[in-house]
Formats: sequence, structure tokens, C-alpha cells
Amino acid sequence: MIDICSVQSGPLLSLHEALAKILAAITPVYATERVSLLEALGRVTAETVCSPIAMPFDRNAAMDGYAFASADAIKGEAFTLEVVGTAWAGLPFTGQLQTGQCIRIFTGAVVPLLADSVVMQEHVQVEGTLVHFSAGTTCLQNIRAAGEDVQQGGCLVNNGKKLTAYDIALLASAGIAAINVKRRLHITIFSTGDELASLGQALVTGKIYDSNRYLLLGLLTDPAYHVHDVGIIGDDLSLLQHTLLAAAEVSDAIITTGGVSVGNADLVKAALSHCGQVAFWKIAIKPGKPMAFGTIGKTFVFGLPGNPVAVATTFQALVAPALEQLAGMRPKQRLRLNAITSSALHKSKGRMEFQRGILSQDDTGVLKVSSAGGQGSHLLAPLSKSNCFIILPAECGGVNIGDCVAVEPFATSL
Repeated sequence: MIDICSVQSGPLLSLHEALAKILAAITPVYATERVSLLEALGRVTAETVCSPIAMPFDRNAAMDGYAFASADAIKGEAFTLEVVGTAWAGLPFTGQLQTGQCIRIFTGAVVPLLADSVVMQEHVQVEGTLVHFSAGTTCLQNIRAAGEDVQQGGCLVNNGKKLTAYDIALLASAGIAAINVKRRLHITIFSTGDELASLGQALVTGKIYDSNRYLLLGLLTDPAYHVHDVGIIGDDLSLLQHTLLAAAEVSDAIITTGGVSVGNADLVKAALSHCGQVAFWKIAIKPGKPMAFGTIGKTFVFGLPGNPVAVATTFQALVAPALEQLAGMRPKQRLRLNAITSSALHKSKGRMEFQRGILSQDDTGVLKVSSAGGQGSHLLAPLSKSNCFIILPAECGGVNIGDCVAVEPFATSL
């Protein structure tokens, strides 16, 4: 699939080039399952669903008032009609509206066949069975047409749509009780390195607690994914190879952190090379320069850097779009906004930088962003405070207060 030699040397790949290579290699899963609407939130549709009914099903009133035929109105003059019944939501008027008549109607109630106008109850005067309409009465309004939202046979959701709460509501309103969706992706994750300690262990000199798995588990919390956490794998080549091969047997994707740089202890590179067809890239982004991508059998492998901020950056920029395509979602452009920076941002030319920022909006609606603090790839506190990446292009040599910058909100903050 990938010629490792073609990408191990030479200039750094741009983010665009790296993402294009990944997406070109990924074929979406094809297996599907049918789930009830109550189980469909966050799943990816495996069919285009059309409405079996017109929505709304009937013409209905947009507000409480009185329904009548505009032919009974006298243009520019007041007029009076006899009220002959009531239409409630769920309980239609069963009579036949005649000339000179109107009915009391409530929001959502079916509008009688000959009526074409509803006037708000506040705009009329009622005297017994008579309703007096003013000279300024406007006809042909306040009625929702049948099929105004969706025509019978009209598209409700397209194939490859990740179902939101709003999609679920739309499908329910059409009477759809179950839907075909793509099966869940099976994703295996693990961290690597002898320096890592599990939570609950006493920390000793030379050790650090493993945060990357918790970061990935949070980022992968998605109804379309089933995640298996293998834990921490030490710097043991044989164990790494065994773990990778075992994971590939049951996974659509494997995500590792650490061990993909150039150090003597970076054994993930050697293990991946032995187990599968994998390329090791240096990408022109900061943080997140070293990365591995490839396959073990039919399983896609993402070898991410070890520093937690680099994990967050490469996941949002490269892994998330890849998993979405693998899960069968329709391609989408990441949301980027322009904001005025209230912090001076330091940067050297050469690599695109993903700096951590705090995005806000002032009273006039202008988007502003400030630095979340230190930008080291090992610093988690600024990442915790931030809600966006500030995207600084490779050619940028720094940003002054008041300059306009591009920001990419975190998916979890939208």
C-alpha cells in the first residue's frame, strides 16, 4: 500500500499531503445493522431515508385563532362571521364550513377543507356566536401547508450521515422506527514506554503517569466506535509485535502513542515494520512532527507521538477525519473561524503550528482568541484551559496583538 522508502527521507510532508495520503488509503467499512431509532443517535446511516408521509401530514393552524375562507372577507372593511365549531390539536372539526362561517382553532389543529386563513384570537372581537373581524384583517396567513417541511418521498437523511438529535427528531416525526446504520468501528489503543506508570501506582523518579490513553478514550467517546484499551506496553519489541498482531485480528484501527521518533527506545517503528506495511512520516506541523500510518492486514494503524499535546493535535488533524471516513461518514471540512488575537503569539517559520487558545465572543459579536499559556507539547494544563487550536501557517513568523488568526474549535467544545 505504501512505499516506506519514498517517505522516510526528503522534505517534511505538509498536513494537507499527509491527510490526503491517509484518506486515499482508507475504504469505509461495508457491514451494516438495523437499529431502533432510540439506538441510532451518533450512528452513521447506511441508507438514504425518504419520508413515507408529507410533513406536516395535514394543513394546520400556526397559532390559536379563528379559521375562515378569504372569500368571506370584505377587502378594506370590517366583517362578521358565525362561529360554528372548534378544531383542537388532535381533534379536528368534523362539520362542513359554509359561507359566512368560521371556526375556533388551536395551534396544530387541522384546518377545515374550505378555510384558507387563520386570524389570531387577539385580533378579533367575539360576541356570543359572532366573531367580528377588523377592516385591517389579513387573509391567507397562519396556515402550515401539508408537506411544507418535507414532501412525501422527500429526503430525510442521506447515506453517510452521522445522526444528531435533530435527525432523530426528524425521523421520528415521519414515523420512522428503525434505520440501517454502519456497524461500529472496533478501535484498539495502547500507550508505549517503560517510563509510563498506571494510575493507582506510586510515582517514583523517572516515571510519569500515562495520560495519553485517557485523552484518546475521551476523544473516541462516540456511538459509532467501540474502543478496546490494551493499556501500557513497555519497550519490549517482541511484546509490541505480539500486541499489534493480536489487535489487528479484532480491530478496524489501532492507535498507539509514543515510540515513533528516532530514539533507540522508539521500538514501535521496528514493531510496526515487522508486522505490517507502514510508513513513518515527518509532518510539517508543531506539535506532532513524527507519525506512522499504514496497515497490518486489513487493519489501519496510526502511530502517534508520545507527548500528549502532540497526540491531541495529530488526532484532530489527521486521525479523526480518517476514522470518520472509515466509519462511512460523508467527507466534511473542519470548521475554521477568523478571530482577533489578544495575545502576542511567538513562532518560527517552517512548520504549521497548532497553538492552544481560548476562543470567546465580545458584546459586539466579534470573535477573539487569547493564548492558553505555555505551548510546549508536554504541557497539559494549557490544553485543559483551551477550547480551540490557533492555526498559524508555516510561513508565519509570529503574530501581534490585534492581528486576525484562524482558529479551529475543539470538537468537544462545540
